[in-house]
Amino acid sequence: MRSLTIAILFLITTIASFSQTSYTPSPQNLEARKWFEDARFGMFIHWGASSVLGHGEWVMNQRNIQVKEYRRLIDIFNPTAFDAKTWVSTAKNAGMQYITLITRHHDGFSLWDTKQSDWSIMGTPYHKDIVKQIADECHRQGMKLMFYYSLLDWYRTDYQYETGRTGKGTGRTEKSNWPSYINFMKAQLTELLTNYGEVAGIWFDGHWDQLENDHNKQAVSKVDWKYEEIYSLIHKLQPQCLISNNHHLSPIPGEDFQAFEKDLPGANTSGFGGASVSQLPLETCETINDSWGFNITDRNYKSTKALIHYLVKAAGHNANFLLNIGPMPNGAIQPEFTERLAAMGTWLKTYGSTIYGTKGGFVAPQEWGAVTEKDNTVYLHLLKAPEEKLLLKIPYKIKSLKTFTGKSPVKYQVLADGYVVIDTKAIPKEEYDTVLEMEIVR
Repeated sequence: MRSLTIAILFLITTIASFSQTSYTPSPQNLEARKWFEDARFGMFIHWGASSVLGHGEWVMNQRNIQVKEYRRLIDIFNPTAFDAKTWVSTAKNAGMQYITLITRHHDGFSLWDTKQSDWSIMGTPYHKDIVKQIADECHRQGMKLMFYYSLLDWYRTDYQYETGRTGKGTGRTEKSNWPSYINFMKAQLTELLTNYGEVAGIWFDGHWDQLENDHNKQAVSKVDWKYEEIYSLIHKLQPQCLISNNHHLSPIPGEDFQAFEKDLPGANTSGFGGASVSQLPLETCETINDSWGFNITDRNYKSTKALIHYLVKAAGHNANFLLNIGPMPNGAIQPEFTERLAAMGTWLKTYGSTIYGTKGGFVAPQEWGAVTEKDNTVYLHLLKAPEEKLLLKIPYKIKSLKTFTGKSPVKYQVLADGYVVIDTKAIPKEEYDTVLEMEIVR
């Protein structure tokens, strides 16, 4: 009976820890959400001391490197080729509207001059604040900046590693101290939101480390993350700052947009998806090869065409596309990334108006392509155009239909019940995406 009572109390506690009071976003926050929904394309940057090992950002966990061994990276990590202007310019030239920078990943290494830990960039031979350099350059170039922040930590002993699902082989033996760890996170977040100018968002990750079962979308956390306190702190320090949490669950109060990892909203090809799609602004993140952090043997680079198609389909799902780069340990961005980003930027110079500021179309992305809409204009993105005809049920009255680039009229026939047959045979096919522009009456 006693064990049953304890189990019930545990369940109540963990459910309560994930419950929150209602959240009313500020006017500044609502305005920021509008900007975010219009942005549609951003750059994710995974980088830190782990890049030295050239095996991705999970190398500490995957190879069971102990803290005392991993600590040696602080004497080796020296990114002398890092140039904030180049990084921000690369994103800007790619047509990206914001950058989400890893400030601290699961190995606990901080990329700024934090006063809360000596496990940071300031202890390396480089000894310069990376976050400040990027923040200053983003402000100079008019690029919005978000900060990724890991909730879990494989390095610190006060993190609740005993109940965590990862970081079991890092050699920690001291008893954890959860209140200490929560205070540490609050102090670091205060630094990030106080010392680096306007911050567009905080992107949390790692909640799943404390879930009973990551594949059970109703799973409860083993710890109280104090989200209400943390989210309130963020919104108090910078009311416009958007919050997202990559917990693979439906959003909870205090969160301002919903993130999807390596999947379009509603899909679950990765095992991380399956959560219901909310009415909040949406974002999906993906890698250029198969790795987030620098992986010297990962040669599986997606083509420019595949990346543009992902961007188009994300917009068709009413979502942003956050595309990742994992710079090399010297701070340079490898050419396989820069070449693809430059090509995407060239494409967006022509087709950006069919992506930026649009909403997901009247039909979800299909095998043939996707639909985006802006005011009384509908864009049909023919990613895999039928050779002869395309049959669609269109809920609007069509005023005109033409090619986006040449503005040449496109033949179509209106059938019963809103169905329309579009003659695709005579349309000139383009390399990545054949876009048709439809003027409508709503």
